[in-house]
Amino acid sequence: MGTSKRLAEHYDLRAEEKQFERYAKTAGPLQSLSKQELALDKQSMTVYPQPQRVKAWVRFGPQPARVNALLVRSTETAVGIEFIIAEKAYRCWVWGNAVELVG
Repeated sequence: MGTSKRLAEHYDLRAEEKQFERYAKTAGPLQSLSKQELALDKQSMTVYPQPQRVKAWVRFGPQPARVNALLVRSTETAVGIEFIIAEKAYRCWVWGNAVELVG
């Protein structure tokens, strides 16, 4: 008897969510770019009234994680994202090349 591909994907996503919960609780605080790295006084920022879905690399302490997020603002080099883990909202800035738009 075969297994359902959709059911397997569900369990994979749930396992990933549990891993992210562990990172958020034990690996350290969510990292964000510094004011110096953002240089908002030297470059313009775009705010998106309708956020776009993205996959983004973030760090909890030293631990990297690729999360599903919303792109809510950006500069020429950085992206401001929001995402939820275990019903808790997180916001941070990451480098633009750490983000991939989701079709």
